[in-house]
Amino acid sequence: MAFQLPDTSKRPRYVAIAGEERIEQGSGITWDHIYPANGEVTAQLKLAGVAEVELAVNAARKALPAWRALTGEQRRNLLLKVADLIEQKSQELAQLDTLGNGYPAMLSPYTPVVMAQRFRYYAGWADKVRGETLDAWNGPAHNYVNYEPYGVVGAIVPWNGPIFAAAMVLAPALAAGNCVVIKAPELAPYSVMRLAELFAEAGFPPGVVNMVCGGPDVGEAIVASPGVDKVQFVGSGNTAKKVLQTASQTLKPCGLELGGKSAVIVFDDANLQDAAKRGLSGAVSVSGQGCVNGTRLLVQRTVYDQFLAMIQAMAAHIQLGDPADPSTVMGPIISAQSLQRIENIIAKGQEQGARLLCGGERADGEFGEGYYMPLTIFADVDHHSDLAQHEVFGPVLTITPFDTEEEAIELANSTDYGLGAYIHTQNLRRAHHVAGQMQAGMVQVNASGEGMQPFAPFGGYKQSGFGRLGGEQGLLEFLQVKNVWMNLTPVE
Repeated sequence: MAFQLPDTSKRPRYVAIAGEERIEQGSGITWDHIYPANGEVTAQLKLAGVAEVELAVNAARKALPAWRALTGEQRRNLLLKVADLIEQKSQELAQLDTLGNGYPAMLSPYTPVVMAQRFRYYAGWADKVRGETLDAWNGPAHNYVNYEPYGVVGAIVPWNGPIFAAAMVLAPALAAGNCVVIKAPELAPYSVMRLAELFAEAGFPPGVVNMVCGGPDVGEAIVASPGVDKVQFVGSGNTAKKVLQTASQTLKPCGLELGGKSAVIVFDDANLQDAAKRGLSGAVSVSGQGCVNGTRLLVQRTVYDQFLAMIQAMAAHIQLGDPADPSTVMGPIISAQSLQRIENIIAKGQEQGARLLCGGERADGEFGEGYYMPLTIFADVDHHSDLAQHEVFGPVLTITPFDTEEEAIELANSTDYGLGAYIHTQNLRRAHHVAGQMQAGMVQVNASGEGMQPFAPFGGYKQSGFGRLGGEQGLLEFLQVKNVWMNLTPVE
């Protein structure tokens, strides 16, 4: 028996918000949104199209002069109001995330709380954007630097953690004085659609935050629009290449937060129980569908067999379940297409000689009508194999032995990605040395995600993107730099 479809009666209806316009029927394609836990249609949406993008961009441009003219204090107060609303509506937003992408109800309430923290953090920056005074070497002059908003930011966020990604972009962009057009992902649209409504409820002027829910054509239209001054994209590397190609036509700057193949290095002096538990979370958390999840485990050979026994014993207790059930820790994959892709990767891994410890086949029975893949763990994985080199974006862990610290560093850096890295050791010298050698934008020691705080910069090296979201660096991503030189030489 398939899992029951959650209540859809309170799902948001607007596929576009452009200034004061609220649009239920867009000009784009008709889209059946599927609940991934049972394959049922939650709604048939008439998505936004290019016409709605144009409306949204025009609304943003119209609102921009007044928005950037507000004082930092005024913008701060509005950001604090929306943070309060997000907290008040946290249960509703969490349920919409579960309905949208099948994230377990156990995890989804955490996201709005973290979002509210991020809006409050950047509210604190809104009245602290300041310029600088520079020296004047060649005569009397007043030489200074201003930091100014780009104007209209186009934001494209993914289906995995859509409102979290939305908050990462919206909070700093708005604090800096930009207006935003954000694309809600068609695979998981509901939480971002509802979030866009909250800005009006918080008292934001019409046109400051605009939303369009659509497919690739809508994303392309946002990037191509001459009315968009900067693009922030969160998603896959393949799509990012198309974003850059389109953006090159208008030479607009882009920030990219992309995928990863994050290594988890376990040295023989680590707390193995803790390392195994945290290592397992890379595949269990949101069913491995997280860009920064640590899914490539590198374990020192002296404790390799012991570690394998530990992680297998823990894996035996991880059960799939109904995402609407508060006790479920691991839910479905986002779509049938994604599930098939993961199956193909698993099959190729077996062909290339990796040893399957558990999982490996899609779940059937009560899970058969949904898109479920159980926790899958491979041992003895060749680091040159596709399984070790490419992002799976599913509940698949690879485990590879290493002998020395130098080998661990080499293996960890051996992919084209560089989003995150995790190090487990009790040796402080080793922790600092290895962290310094990691080609990754975020490194955590004896941790598995705790460091992703609003005040910390987040972003990738190599093909995991460029630019940063979070912290002061995240604010600067949405500010342009202007130098003003005022000649003070007396006129004869």
